[in-house]
Amino acid sequence: MTNVEIEIKGKSLIFETGQMARQSGGSVVVRYGDTVVLATAVADKRVKEGLDFFPLTIDYQEKTYAAGKIPGGFFKREGRPSEREVLISRLIDRPVRPLFPKGFYSESQGIVSVLSYGTENVADILGIISMSAAIHISDIPFNGPVGAVRVGRLNSSGNLIINPDASKSEELILNLVVAGTEDAVLMVEGGGSEVSESVLLDAIDFAHHEIKKIVGVQNELKRLAGKEKRGLVTIEEKPDFKKAVKELIADKLKDAIKIPGKQRRQEALDLILEDVIKNPNTLESAEKYFGDATKDLTREIANIFYDYEKEIVRNMIVYDGIRADARKPDEVREISCHTGLLPRAHGSALFIRGETQAIVVTTLGTAEDEQKIDSLDGETYKRFMLHYNFPPFSVGEVKPLRSPGRREIGHGSLAERSLMPVIPSKEAFPYTIRVVSDILESNGSSSMATVCGATLSLMDAGVPITAPVAGIAMGLIKEEDRVTVLTDILGLEDHLGDMDFKVAGTEKGITAFQMDCKISGVSHEIMQKALEQAKTGRLYILEKMKESMPSYRENLSPHAPRIYTMQIKQDKIRDVIGTGGKVIKGIIEQTGVKINISDAGVVNIASSDEESAKKAIDIISGIVAEAEFGKIYMGKVVRIADFGAFVEILPGVDGLLHISQISDKRIAKVTDEMNVGDEVLVKVIEIDNQGRVRLSRKEAMREKH
Repeated sequence: MTNVEIEIKGKSLIFETGQMARQSGGSVVVRYGDTVVLATAVADKRVKEGLDFFPLTIDYQEKTYAAGKIPGGFFKREGRPSEREVLISRLIDRPVRPLFPKGFYSESQGIVSVLSYGTENVADILGIISMSAAIHISDIPFNGPVGAVRVGRLNSSGNLIINPDASKSEELILNLVVAGTEDAVLMVEGGGSEVSESVLLDAIDFAHHEIKKIVGVQNELKRLAGKEKRGLVTIEEKPDFKKAVKELIADKLKDAIKIPGKQRRQEALDLILEDVIKNPNTLESAEKYFGDATKDLTREIANIFYDYEKEIVRNMIVYDGIRADARKPDEVREISCHTGLLPRAHGSALFIRGETQAIVVTTLGTAEDEQKIDSLDGETYKRFMLHYNFPPFSVGEVKPLRSPGRREIGHGSLAERSLMPVIPSKEAFPYTIRVVSDILESNGSSSMATVCGATLSLMDAGVPITAPVAGIAMGLIKEEDRVTVLTDILGLEDHLGDMDFKVAGTEKGITAFQMDCKISGVSHEIMQKALEQAKTGRLYILEKMKESMPSYRENLSPHAPRIYTMQIKQDKIRDVIGTGGKVIKGIIEQTGVKINISDAGVVNIASSDEESAKKAIDIISGIVAEAEFGKIYMGKVVRIADFGAFVEILPGVDGLLHISQISDKRIAKVTDEMNVGDEVLVKVIEIDNQGRVRLSRKEAMREKH
């Protein structure tokens, strides 16, 4: 077994190989504190016939035994991946995928398994690092390795910290995962509480300093235990045939790319490709350069076509400053916003930007609607959820409807993170909030359209968000020393570009950030320019949104439940609930409301009928009410003794009415004046330290007369 290690934040980051999973292409165990993960990488030795893309699958799985737990449910074993596992699988995939060399098409799989789960809050970070190390020491071609850290900024001190513990998460105003090589940053994902662009850049630079150390120790592991890399299957190039095909399509392709409208443009491109495949000149070229006119050239021609399309689009942008839809590099597409579209929904909005549109709907619920999450960290509850759907018709395709895929879960999580900092607290707005975004049309950055539409939908629902949030997607075209940053990218620019850079935030600052590179990384200067350009675009979109919806609605939808809040003393909670929940169930049956009581004594009463809610409030108020000194009550005699009577003045609250306080005249027996069940007017004349109440009938009578 081979070990190497490095110290990060006062703890050893240990890499081990040679003991576990020895039949995989590469396997590495990474330990940090009590957290241990195993990463394995395997690539098929054969290349499937006709494959011209890289089939890579990355899976992250959490074993419940890692936290000393037994899975819930009937089967008592791990089932389908949780949303967290899907998101971390994507997190691991994104920085390693760009580093596989072009021309490597062997089917490959990486699996990260969490074997022990400590309190260090780094299982996802170790997932990236261990996967990089496993590929790096394997025989799989790889231009890595990749290092990763989580970086946070504390609210109190403003200091940047590496891999903050989970206990610090509430104090962080910035929380990022940063991954990169020794030379550049490849991926950034995270969120903040309206932080500035400069704070974000400082955090990324700070993280990259630590990443370089982690890359260095992986190189040492490879030196000690690395396998020899396998060779790439070289595809014979036919430059003369490529030139001949280009000559057939050059002018037509340039004209087609400039056609406005995604579908019209794609139809024209498809027609050109079909024509060139059937063109007699193509057959002549095939016979000349391949020596066989009957050879199936569809794949070769399609590859040449797409490469040339990419070349033309990129050159138009970098050298001519022209985009496919004729916009300037920093120009945002036309925007329109519509709210209140759906009469029964609690809040709805349609956000349209160019050929991308999202209909976003907000639904308000009670505490019963919160999502229970059972993870290695234990049970938690979510009261704000955002779900993103991408139906096939949004891009003119025919596909079977399935449960949400990795992309949909990832986009929904990004949009949810973007809005989380502006969602009001439970104390200020005691509703469970679910937002659903259905993409109706897509041509670039539907996740950021979701952020904008969700903001409008929340405001339409009357949710008192602290500030509107807008999102924008940025792109990058880099040709040697020429660099162009693109604002509000099209789908074509995303597909053919070098970077996908999403920024969401308010007027004050950034709330969520996600960057992925298709090249070996981006410099600090490029990132700074992209952030500045993104801020300008984001502020422009916010202005357009404000024109449609200046603020959130003051009144909730008539179809939304009303939640009324009251505070009771903690020692009264048991009185409201009753033995076995008998009292609270009785109130619910009697009034038809929903009631939730927190451990702090906050009572939320939900009902669409105001009278029912008021009735429930009155009942609870009566149960928890306490006697007030000097106050007069109409009480009921519940017991009689020789020395006086016990009178119930409030539900569950009795007071002693001494015989001397019954009347101004002397009486021999209590029963001369009252009996059990009689209603009598009494005044509270004393409440002692033990809460015992003394009453006076004669003083109450004097005041009334």
